[in-house]
Amino acid sequence: MSKQGKRLATLTNEEARMTWAELVALLGGLGYRLVEGKGSRVKFEHDVEAPINLHRPHPGNEIKAYVRRLVLEHLKERKQP
Repeated sequence: MSKQGKRLATLTNEEARMTWAELVALLGGLGYRLVEGKGSRVKFEHDVEAPINLHRPHPGNEIKAYVRRLVLEHLKERKQP
């Protein structure tokens, strides 16, 4: 399995821990670019998809469950015609 495939499997597994760096790498591999906002606010923009608006995790580096769900919902909608 590729690194990208492993990252996607980690995202879909609710029991697995996922770091912010892994999420950034996953979305970067899918064509999203990170745009910094104010404070911990960030946006992942894509040329043809709607942006994903998130907060960078703090004080830790592990993404929260709601961020995982939001990203998964966005990616599922993306695949639909």
